[in-house]
Amino acid sequence: MSIKRFFSLLGMSYKMAVKSLGSRKLRSILTILGIIIGPAVIVMMGAVVGGYSQYILNQVTSLGQNNIMITPSSDYTLTSSDLSYFKSFSYVVNAVPYYLTQATVTVGNSQEQIYIYCTDVNFVLHAIGGLEIEEGSAPSQGDVLDALIGHKVAYDQNGNLEYGVGDVVPLKVFTKITNGIPQYKTVNVIVSGVLKEYGGALIFSPDQTIFLDTDAGQKLLGLNSWSGILVQVSDPIYVKDFVSTVESTYGNKVSVISFSAIADIVSSITGAVNYINYVASLSAFAVAIAGTTATMVTSVIERTKEIGVMKSIGYTNREIIIMILSESTLMSFIAAIAGSLLGVAGSFVLGGSGMTIRAGTNTVVINSHPLFSAHLFITSIGLTILVGVVGGILPAYMASRIPPAVALRYE
Repeated sequence: MSIKRFFSLLGMSYKMAVKSLGSRKLRSILTILGIIIGPAVIVMMGAVVGGYSQYILNQVTSLGQNNIMITPSSDYTLTSSDLSYFKSFSYVVNAVPYYLTQATVTVGNSQEQIYIYCTDVNFVLHAIGGLEIEEGSAPSQGDVLDALIGHKVAYDQNGNLEYGVGDVVPLKVFTKITNGIPQYKTVNVIVSGVLKEYGGALIFSPDQTIFLDTDAGQKLLGLNSWSGILVQVSDPIYVKDFVSTVESTYGNKVSVISFSAIADIVSSITGAVNYINYVASLSAFAVAIAGTTATMVTSVIERTKEIGVMKSIGYTNREIIIMILSESTLMSFIAAIAGSLLGVAGSFVLGGSGMTIRAGTNTVVINSHPLFSAHLFITSIGLTILVGVVGGILPAYMASRIPPAVALRYE
């Protein structure tokens, strides 16, 4: 068959397919509706998962892929000797200790659970991308009362300023647990600066945090030991070497968390979720193949006499197969486009409600937009058209094997 003859046949086959679908509207619509489910699920779930994953990756990478957090085990205490050791690495730019505790603060008419970090605040501002001061300045070194407060500490839920620069913030600070009972102390800090809104965060939430100078941990809050040490290396390529060296040196005495490793884990989880999504979608495609096959078998039976006439005037078996496959792939193509559009609409509905993550008394709501890509749509449309090909192969083969004499006598 020449190329010209092939394209001529293909064009005629699709014209006949359009007329055939039009003459059996109800059956065609029901078959298309059955096929639509597959591409709709792939686009909807793929876009939503991609959107949330990209949001989380952006949050993790904004914390700095060259930043590392070292926390001690319950039976080990970090000291200045450990700090000096971490600073001794040639590629370590800086390393600072921090104290971490929780507190309760009154914001408007509600009691908010917040975190207090006592550390080198300028280091934090430099190390974490997107962290900016809206008003005022960072606490001066050695000033234990000055505080840089997060946006949700400064403003109530209605957006009204509760604590501005120079205001006193009373805090009920958790210090320790004695005989199973949490112990608190009340301290007052003075606002030296207010942070711009950072947005929902998973590992670290600046909006619900108060930053104090390192000395405030012991002098103001009465904390006796560091909660951890923040380390910054000159380039992310050194992170793996630093982490492996510290882990081999300290063993179980410390936990080493690198944000670049977390980003890799998130990417791996995203890949696994997408794989599960595709596998789950295959069940919908399997049902669609069965429905397409049933529809096309019925179509072949109804068109037996027509097929006999075509074969008697010179149509070959291959041309009959192309004609039948044109009808099944046309239904699949219509379903692919409609299903993809339905998936786009569904992804905005599904993703619009946001994802709520609760950790203890803290709640983080992640609002992200669906993430669409050419690969997502190509995969969706390609798999759906494949449904038409696979579902139409058996009926097309059956049609091509019908003897003309038998077909012409068929009533």
